[in-house]
Amino acid sequence: MELKIGKYMIRDWRTRDSSSIVKYANNKNIWANLRDGFPHPYQLSDAENFLSNVARQNPRTIFAIANNKEAIGSIGLRLGEDVHRFTAEMGYWLAEPFWNKGIMSKIVIRFAEFAFEKFALNRIFAEPYTENTASVRVLEKAEFVLEGTLKANAFKDGKVLDQFLYSKIGHEIRKPYAASQIVFR
Repeated sequence: MELKIGKYMIRDWRTRDSSSIVKYANNKNIWANLRDGFPHPYQLSDAENFLSNVARQNPRTIFAIANNKEAIGSIGLRLGEDVHRFTAEMGYWLAEPFWNKGIMSKIVIRFAEFAFEKFALNRIFAEPYTENTASVRVLEKAEFVLEGTLKANAFKDGKVLDQFLYSKIGHEIRKPYAASQIVFR
C-alpha cells in the first residue's frame, strides 16, 4: 500500500526501516504521548520485533509515514470486534524533527479516508492525552469531533492522566440489515 501526500507518503513497513525507527522512536517526547507498549529507550531489537509483528498482520493495519528517504513515523488502526466491528481506534506518531509543519494533519485526513473505504468502518476514534495539544490540533484539523473527556483514564510515566475522546464518522454508515428487510413468521 502506498498513499502519497505531497512530499510524504503512507506506505507498508519495510525490513530496512528498522534503523530509522530507532533513530526517531528512541525519543522520550514521543514515548510520553503513546501507550506503554511503545518502549523507551527504543532499541534495534524493539524495531525488529515491531516489523516482524506488522509483517504477520492480516489484514495489515499499521503503516509507515515516510518521505523519499526514510520512515519518519507510524499510523495505524486497532480494529474493533464483535458489536464494535465497524469501529476502529487510530494511533500515530511522527518524528520530532517533522513536528509543527502540518504533515500529520494531512496524513490523518488521508489515512481516515483510506481506512473508511478499506475496512468498511462507520467510526474511527482516537484518545489523546489531554496534555497532548499537538495531537488535539491534528485531530481537529482532520475534522474529528470531541465527544468528551475520559477522566483519570490512563496511567503514564507515574501520573494519572485524562484523555480526550475524538471521533470521525464515515460518509456511509454500514447497516447490514435494514428494519424493512427483517421478516418475522
